[in-house]
Amino acid sequence: MTRMIRIFDTTLRDGEQSPGASMNVEEKVMIAKQLARLGVDIIEAGFAYSSPGDFEAVRRIAQEVEGPIICSLARARPEDIDRAWEALKGAPKVRIHTFLSTSDIHLKYQFRMTREEAKKRAVEMVQRARSYVDDVEFSPMDASRSDPSYLYEVLEAVIEAGAGTINIPDTVGYAVPQEFGRLIRGIREKVPNSSKAVISVHCHNDLGLAVANSLAAVLEGAGQVECTINGIGERAGNTALEEIVLGLRTRKDFYGADTRINTEEISKTSRLVSKITGMVVQPNKAIVGANAFAHTSGIHQDGLLKEKTTYEIMRPESIGLVDSKLVMGKLSGRHAFRQRLEELGYTLTDEEINRAFDRFKRLADQKKEIYEEDLEVIVSEEIAKISERVVLKSLSVESGTNRIPTATVELEIDGRLVKQTGTGDGPVDAVYRTIAAMTQTKSRLLMYAVKAITGGTDAQGEVAVRLEEGGRTVSGHGADTDIIVASARAYLNALNKLAFWASKQAEGMQKVSVI
Repeated sequence: MTRMIRIFDTTLRDGEQSPGASMNVEEKVMIAKQLARLGVDIIEAGFAYSSPGDFEAVRRIAQEVEGPIICSLARARPEDIDRAWEALKGAPKVRIHTFLSTSDIHLKYQFRMTREEAKKRAVEMVQRARSYVDDVEFSPMDASRSDPSYLYEVLEAVIEAGAGTINIPDTVGYAVPQEFGRLIRGIREKVPNSSKAVISVHCHNDLGLAVANSLAAVLEGAGQVECTINGIGERAGNTALEEIVLGLRTRKDFYGADTRINTEEISKTSRLVSKITGMVVQPNKAIVGANAFAHTSGIHQDGLLKEKTTYEIMRPESIGLVDSKLVMGKLSGRHAFRQRLEELGYTLTDEEINRAFDRFKRLADQKKEIYEEDLEVIVSEEIAKISERVVLKSLSVESGTNRIPTATVELEIDGRLVKQTGTGDGPVDAVYRTIAAMTQTKSRLLMYAVKAITGGTDAQGEVAVRLEEGGRTVSGHGADTDIIVASARAYLNALNKLAFWASKQAEGMQKVSVI
């Protein structure tokens, strides 16, 4: 009999802890709606206590996203639990996820608590969360480096206090599959009331074993896996949702388990998260990488043409990859545009449709074919915007073999038009130096990457940048058929994010990195 494994997606919480991957409220809501279409069981929408922005994201997702259980993280503190409830209350399906370390390393050096104090606090906070909601999850942080006997003791106590899910984090990616599997087996066998709760796992990828550890846990009875799209997350990342889901489905004969995920939405979800966070998926990434279904070897190509199963254990169509066709053009009307977006899973307001349609018509005048990926870029750029302090109004560049690259840029800065000309080592450098001078930014450019979204010489180019200023790292992205314009858009997108987070920091609120 096939067991159904719950998928707990933490892209919006742990995934956001990736350097430079911070998302604003609108971007989080957009991703959450796509996660619902993907069919995840639980969405960890954020950490409500950590900032006003996270509180608002949790609140809006809980109210607007139908299907999954919506969860907020909360430290084992009364104020965190209360704030999580404030964000979630009134929504139909909600969960509070609270946590406290059980490893002696953390208790001694970070929390400065005794084992008894930690156990008592964990029980009290589970009870407090249970007074608000029926669905409570507890995580003993750094479980994989905890004394098993003490871990069992804490788990028994929090289940008795009302935790319906007990999540076992490999917080620092220390475990190996055989060892982690034994830990899950030990919990099932030695925690007397373990059958009253779902055993979950939350693995980090520091040693590249997050997916392997999670699958080992499923073999030993875990009923929930916590993961992120594209495996993004703290340090080396988290268990990749797409790898867990396709691993279980492709080898259902071995694991005896599956998920309720609509796998045809995987590719689209991966692209959306990549665009919004600015974190490019490596070409050889399993399942969603550009080369995952590419065959170069002549022997492989020969076998594939004769029978696809010779070299493909999964069909590209199973994750939503199909050959792109001409779907829209410059003669397409607003109604057809709205309908096509709805077919892709985007339901927009009239105002959002108008903004996106104007961008679409400009693009359609520039290129012959408009692909699904082009439409997704338009939606992600035109709809999921932070409040823009700096807006590009016009740009011209002069460059050549015997010319000094010169850029003339016109910006609207805080509502005021500013125009300036500057030079650089190349056309992009000239644009960036000019914008930097106009905005007086002190940021450092850490990364600049360009890729074509679709094929052909008229393809949109997508630029991703990463900037650092004052210890804060952000990503920016922009797209246009003119790569210089795309570069300017990406740079300004990142500068606006830096301004946004600087204003949040001025409010005295800081993000907290956890499990």
